[in-house]
Amino acid sequence: MIKVAVDAMGGDNAPVEMVAGAVEAVKIKPEIHVLLVGQEKVIEAELSKYTFDKERIHVVNASEIIATEEPPVNAIRKKKDSSIVVGMNLVKSGEADAFVSAGSSGAVLVGGQVIVGRIKGVERPPLASLIPTENGVSLLIDCGANVDARSSHLVQFARMGSIYMEHVVGVKQPRVAIVNIGAEEEKGNALVKETFPLLKECSDLHFTGSIEAREIPHGGADVIVCEAFTGNVILKLYEGVGATLIHMVKKGMMSTLRSKIGALLVKPALKTTLKAFDASQYGGAPLLGLKGLVVKTHGSSTRTEVRNSIIQCVTFKEQQINEKIRQALNTEQPTSPIS
Repeated sequence: MIKVAVDAMGGDNAPVEMVAGAVEAVKIKPEIHVLLVGQEKVIEAELSKYTFDKERIHVVNASEIIATEEPPVNAIRKKKDSSIVVGMNLVKSGEADAFVSAGSSGAVLVGGQVIVGRIKGVERPPLASLIPTENGVSLLIDCGANVDARSSHLVQFARMGSIYMEHVVGVKQPRVAIVNIGAEEEKGNALVKETFPLLKECSDLHFTGSIEAREIPHGGADVIVCEAFTGNVILKLYEGVGATLIHMVKKGMMSTLRSKIGALLVKPALKTTLKAFDASQYGGAPLLGLKGLVVKTHGSSTRTEVRNSIIQCVTFKEQQINEKIRQALNTEQPTSPIS
C-alpha cells in the first residue's frame, strides 16, 4: 500500500476537486491509500457526497491554510498546523510516501527543502514537469523552483531528469538538451555557455546539445534543461497556446453545418490527438532531489490532474527514484533548517 498525503485545502478549486481526485485515484489504483490533509469538518462534508472504500481514504486534521500571497518562509515557520506543513511532516516521519499539493508554490518549495529535506549532494531541487510533444512527452526541468541557477545546478537537473525519464516514463537513454537561442555551442547567455561544456563531459548523460523552443513540441529532446525563469515561461506559453488551439479548433468545427458534419467524421481521431496534448493527464511536477516525494500541481487543478498526480506517485515509489538519484550523485551535502 502506498500512502499519499493530499493537501485538501490548497488550490483554486479546494477542497472540491482535491477530494474528488482522491476518490477517483483510490477507485483506479487498489494499492493507493490517501490521507486528505486539512480542515476535518470541511473535508468530511465533501467526502459525504461520494461512495468509496473508507479504509483507503482518511482525513488528517490541519486547522490552518497557507494563502498564495503569503511570504513562503514566514508561512512555513509560523503556520505549523497548516495543511502544507502537516502534510510534509507526514512524509518526513514516514507516515506517508508522498505529498501532493495545488497550494502556494513558494510554500511547497520551501517546505520541501526544510521539512522533507534534500538528498545529500543535491544543491537545488528542481520542479520537473512532463509536457506533451509530437512523439509523446518530454521532461521540462527546472520549470519553477530555481530562477537564479548556476551551471552546477543545471548539470544536476540534467542527471535527475534523465533518471526520472528512464525509470518513470520508460525512455531508455533519454536525450538531454539545454534550452538555447540557437543550435550552435557558442550561442546563449553566460549560464548556457558555462553549462554546455559541463554537460558534454558527463559520460552518464546522452547529451545532444542545444534545443530551441520551437523544437520542443516536436520532441527534439527527452529532457529539456534550463533555469526556472525560462522553464516557467516555456511551460505557461505551452499551456496557453495548447488551450487556445483546442478552443479554436472546436469553435471552427461548430461554425457551419458543413463543418459540424465534418466534425462528426473526424471526432474519434481528433479526440485522441487533443487528449495527447492535454497536460493534465500527466499529473503534477515532482520536486526532484528530496528525501521524500513532493508533487506540485497547478493552482487551478481539477480532479483529473489531482487524480493523475496521486497515481504518478505509485510509479515514483516503485521505481525508487530517490535512491537512484542518491546513487547517481554519490556525494554528501547537509541540509539547512529555517532558523
